[in-house]
Amino acid sequence: MIDALVFDFDGLILDTELPIYRAWYALFEQHGATPLTIEEWGAEIGTVGGLDLLVERATRPVNLDEADVWRRAHRDLLLAEQQARPGIADWLAEAEAGGLGIAIASSSEAEWVLPLLERIGLHTRFSHVVNAGGPLRPKPAPDVYVEACRRLGVAPQRSIAIEDSPHGIAAAKAAGLRCVAVPHELTEPLDLSAADLRLASLAECSLSDAIARLG
Repeated sequence: MIDALVFDFDGLILDTELPIYRAWYALFEQHGATPLTIEEWGAEIGTVGGLDLLVERATRPVNLDEADVWRRAHRDLLLAEQQARPGIADWLAEAEAGGLGIAIASSSEAEWVLPLLERIGLHTRFSHVVNAGGPLRPKPAPDVYVEACRRLGVAPQRSIAIEDSPHGIAAAKAAGLRCVAVPHELTEPLDLSAADLRLASLAECSLSDAIARLG
């Protein structure tokens, strides 16, 4: 029996990852730098290393403060076009109808996740939003999943995580949850084989069908 669903946020509920990648890619192009590969993005971007790599590759002068302001503004313009990924609303409705606990476990800070949740109208659909920080380590550590289950008052073994990345899957499995992988354009080529079930989209099947497929 399943008592709860715990969702990742970035790339899973809202495709934030592609706008972030495209903003970095455009910034590199703007400065005459060799375009970023997805592999480099995964290893560098989201850290100060992204700006370091820009300076290293740029063939035009780089003002780091101006470059980062431009990147963030361009990212936000792209993000404004994004809505919840297909199937999210249906799975939430089915979970609510079934009396399941519903939470988010994210490595991102609350100041990033909560405004985006509110913009897409889903901020009231989750009992808890757990973010990494303080004693809670980011994924692939299991901390945010363990804490989400604790706040929901459910056993991890009776909960399902929905993830889009290898680090997220590793975190969920280490915490004891079963895991459904739903990749997006950037994580689709990655090794997601540690998940218990892989779907192209949550719209591919109902929550009850997914639970049945999980056994």
